[in-house]
Amino acid sequence: MNKSKKAVECFNNNFNCCQAILATYGPEFGLSEETALKLATGFGAGISYTGNTCGAVTGALMVIGLKHGKVKAGDDTAKEKTNYLCNKFISEFEEKNGSVICNKLLNIDISNRDELEMAKEKMLFTTLCPKLVDSSGKILEKILKNENK
Repeated sequence: MNKSKKAVECFNNNFNCCQAILATYGPEFGLSEETALKLATGFGAGISYTGNTCGAVTGALMVIGLKHGKVKAGDDTAKEKTNYLCNKFISEFEEKNGSVICNKLLNIDISNRDELEMAKEKMLFTTLCPKLVDSSGKILEKILKNENK
């Protein structure tokens, strides 16, 4: 099974979108699956059901940071590369999916309790969100594979 499908499987096993991406891709860069699941818990549903940045996006940005992030003061090369790759990811995700904002992706304001219930009734979290997790994984894999291009 490829990694993007593994991330979808994780999502379908009752983890959020950010957890699915970070727990699937993070271990390759030294983050344990357990720590990834804990760390990403508050980022699902557009950051704790606020409908802001999609968790599949924030998870991918964390993975890019795990691989390339700045760890030494003055290492502006690492910072620039990380920002470049994160911006590239965001651009590709927006191009493919129309936005990186959860509420826009779902076309519903999940920060509003009534609309959140409507999203659940429409089964958006089981029909649309797995596709966004898959999309995030595929874009992330492409960027990590071709990062110097």
